Amino acid sequence: MTTRDWKLGQLVVHAGKPEWGVGEIRSAQAAVEDGKSCQRLVVRFERAGVKTLSTAYADLRAPDDAIPARDQFAKAPASADSPFAELEKPDLAALMSALPEAATDPFKPKAARLAATLALYRFSSTGASLLDWAAAQTGLSDPLTRFSRHELEQLFDRFRVNLDGHLRQLAFELRREDAPALARALAAAAPPAQQALRRLGVGR
Repeated sequence: MTTRDWKLGQLVVHAGKPEWGVGEIRSAQAAVEDGKSCQRLVVRFERAGVKTLSTAYADLRAPDDAIPARDQFAKAPASADSPFAELEKPDLAALMSALPEAATDPFKPKAARLAATLALYRFSSTGASLLDWAAAQTGLSDPLTRFSRHELEQLFDRFRVNLDGHLRQLAFELRREDAPALARALAAAAPPAQQALRRLGVGR
């Protein structure tokens, strides 16, 4: 997945699981997967604990490369009275409702973008999943230090509207260009994504 050599103590973010937060490499060993050199890393993530990962499969990046908006949240002062005032700033509101690059990058194949889009339905507006989503969007290890749960629920609703619209458009384009690829992606979708597909009437 990456040709970079990671070293003990370096910080990383798993691009496929940004809700895990920033991780510190605790162990790095050379390995071979499918005949290709890679690394087997033990990483302690701030929100997911210790994970053993292979760089042949895990898309690991430096924190600043993975979540460019992290600095915006670090620099923007929290309101003492109501964090909701911060949500009126277009950059923060837009950031929270934006879809990640993996789902929108026009240089990626549509099938890959569709798979990344469907994977976003793993988040919901309830329980820990809402906090995982907020952490993935902002890079904050504890989003409740900046937002109330009600504010996060409102922002998640905006995100879900954008996600649904993006899924509809992407599925429509892929149906015209490669219907078998669309069928394979829809069949492989996880249960939450399957529910969204039925709700949206996508793939019919």
